[in-house]
Amino acid sequence: MRTTLTLDPDVTELLEREMAERHVSFKRVVNDALRRGLGSTQNVDFTFPSFNLGAARVDLTHAARLAAELEDDALAEKLSQGR
Repeated sequence: MRTTLTLDPDVTELLEREMAERHVSFKRVVNDALRRGLGSTQNVDFTFPSFNLGAARVDLTHAARLAAELEDDALAEKLSQGR
């Protein structure tokens, strides 16, 4: 089916970026995007590269607790300033 679409600038940029990354045609990128968006899993690649970042340079054992304390401090500061 041949049709005319008016695309928003951000959508155009996304399509052009994917065309360059995958080295495929505009038609292929649009059809694949529509299939994904409309629920078809045909031609969808869910593999992602992974990288070994090595050992952590700091002890992360208590990282969540530290983050919570910093968030509490920031909230207390905002409340004391009336924001």
